[in-house]
Amino acid sequence: MTKPSRPTAGEERSGLNRRTLFAGASTVGALAAAAALIPRAPAEEAAAVQATPAPTHGGGYSLSDHVKQYYQTTRI
Repeated sequence: MTKPSRPTAGEERSGLNRRTLFAGASTVGALAAAAALIPRAPAEEAAAVQATPAPTHGGGYSLSDHVKQYYQTTRI
């Protein structure tokens, strides 16, 4: 009875064999199936922003809801 010969330094086996090929193919298939099942996010419609009239006596600061929320977050 003879032992199977081991590959020498010049005859290394290729890293791609049937097992890794099928594992890679199944991974790609699973990713494709998952991507098909994930619902797509609806496109956001641009919100119509109403322009406020410019101040007549200069200055452009206005106490908006956004500014009020910022001041709320800065309180200790």
